[in-house]
Amino acid sequence: MRLRLRLFEFEDLPWFPATIRAGMMDYLRFMISALGTYRPIAPLLAEGLARTAQTRVLELGAGAGGGTETVLAALHALGQPTTITLTDLYPQPAAWADIARRTNGNIGYEPSSVDALAVPAQLAGFRTIFSAFHHFPPDAATAMLRDAVRAGTGIGVFEGAGKHWAELLLALTVLPVAQLLLTPFFRPFRLSRLVFTYLIPLIPLCTIWDGSVSLLRMYSTGELLALAHAADPAGAFAWQVGKKRHWWGPQVTYLIGWPVEAAQPAKTHET
Repeated sequence: MRLRLRLFEFEDLPWFPATIRAGMMDYLRFMISALGTYRPIAPLLAEGLARTAQTRVLELGAGAGGGTETVLAALHALGQPTTITLTDLYPQPAAWADIARRTNGNIGYEPSSVDALAVPAQLAGFRTIFSAFHHFPPDAATAMLRDAVRAGTGIGVFEGAGKHWAELLLALTVLPVAQLLLTPFFRPFRLSRLVFTYLIPLIPLCTIWDGSVSLLRMYSTGELLALAHAADPAGAFAWQVGKKRHWWGPQVTYLIGWPVEAAQPAKTHET
């Protein structure tokens, strides 16, 4: 899919009700975790951590933390000792506290709002952003990458799709049905989630819109690499861009970079 449209997403709007946003994030967290969406990129992230001699991942735009537990488990399985700190412009402390409890504190969180374009210096770690980079227009996306380069920390951008028309069809058909069937099993339990899914179906309707728009807003691999070069004209970082495929079919699109002193030239991969 080459088409890229700058349509709005409900979850980006400052006035959007926090209850509906939380319900949408709970769904995304459940699906991304259940499907192991980001497991294929664990070796890339482990390499970034090793090259930058870091043991902490700082997740930007974390939403409800979907997939973070899967990534942590995959990193530990690769022998990479890691902790993860969740951050977001719109923090989800209730959801994050549940993740922190389940992981015995290996996944923690910053309760105050964090701007991914200007990360406070005290929040250290290899920066990542999962399923959220498409929310940022080119100028803001470039600023996010530039801030990581300026800080001298690595950064990985990961989108849980390959930007194909078939994925858009799934977002409009199969995934809404799955949301209606699975919502009662989401944890932590929220009565509001049931009300706004079944009685007043704002959560599924907004999820269908945002999920479809997300695919249309995604950057291609070529666009990601162009953003990286715009953010890092001096070549302080080495960048890799490409797609990683799950054994069962779906792809993850990625951009990852770290300081050049222990890196390789920019390159593109598709596996």
